[in-house]
Amino acid sequence: MGKVTPLKLAVLVSGGGSNLQAIIDACKASDYPAEIVLVFSNQLDAGGLERARLAGIRAEAISHKGFEGGREAYDSTVSNLIEESGADLVVLAGYLRLVSESFVTRWEGRLINIHPSLLPSFKGLHVHQAALDAGVKYSGCTVHYVVPEVDSGPIIAQAVVPVLPGDDAGTLAQRILKQEHRIYPQVIRWIAEGRVSVDEAGIVTVADANAPDFAQINPVPEPN
Repeated sequence: MGKVTPLKLAVLVSGGGSNLQAIIDACKASDYPAEIVLVFSNQLDAGGLERARLAGIRAEAISHKGFEGGREAYDSTVSNLIEESGADLVVLAGYLRLVSESFVTRWEGRLINIHPSLLPSFKGLHVHQAALDAGVKYSGCTVHYVVPEVDSGPIIAQAVVPVLPGDDAGTLAQRILKQEHRIYPQVIRWIAEGRVSVDEAGIVTVADANAPDFAQINPVPEPN
């Protein structure tokens, strides 16, 4: 059997790039079926750019501020850069900028995002505080395909964490972030292996995936 051609990734970041680093680390494994060909940021000083350079990955940045032609022109420029890189899949990893509908359409079915809540709950920003204010007992993160509606689109995978007494937005964010680092590389692997499919209703199936067999209650009931 010949060597499988790895899925080529373009990863878009705006900040420190911890999810990017998780993907970089996953790509180091000899059996990982993907490789990063481009890291792009809308912030010239994003920490994720340095992570890419240290890993020998092409890193590019274009500031969106004052870009001639506005959002559509900016996103067209970014799309052209991604296209030129040869990327098969666009991975939003803390890219804190709403992409235009034309960008989503151009990369339809090849554009994924990770969001730090259990979608469809708590879309948008400040999600950890929103979860705390709502009094939910569990939160988590979601990897999904991107559609024009914000934080919508077919859900590929989710990870769940408890909300604990005394949590603030920061402690909850850190607990969820650890799970983001686990599920994002896993989802990319599934996509690269051709195991992810979406039906007409927008429901995702991952072929041959292990089904969880558990139930959690928070707070934990006392024994009888």
